[in-house]
Amino acid sequence: MSMPPWTEIAVATLLLASGVVVLVAALGLWRLPDFFLRMHAPALASTLGAWIVTLASIVHFTSHTEEGALALHVWLIIIVLSITAPVTTIVLARAALFRRRQAGDPLPPPLAGRR
Repeated sequence: MSMPPWTEIAVATLLLASGVVVLVAALGLWRLPDFFLRMHAPALASTLGAWIVTLASIVHFTSHTEEGALALHVWLIIIVLSITAPVTTIVLARAALFRRRQAGDPLPPPLAGRR
């Protein structure tokens, strides 16, 4: 069973949009000077990119079903990613803060102190 042309275009557009989001995150990772600034861009963009790929997968697999039912089995992947990606980011930030404290390096200023 072949996909209708509009679904192929929609899936391709969504996958390209996801690639652009991740490319912008990679540029942020490359350009930002500090570890804490560098981890912000990829953490947000990888989650957004994963949501876009999930939407493309839903469109793709829904177009392949015989009865036209929504194929929502890919939601399981994005739910796991949406839970684990922020937790991983927080653990990395805490580990970096711990290492800076142990080394005696200056810590970044707290957010409450900025005005």
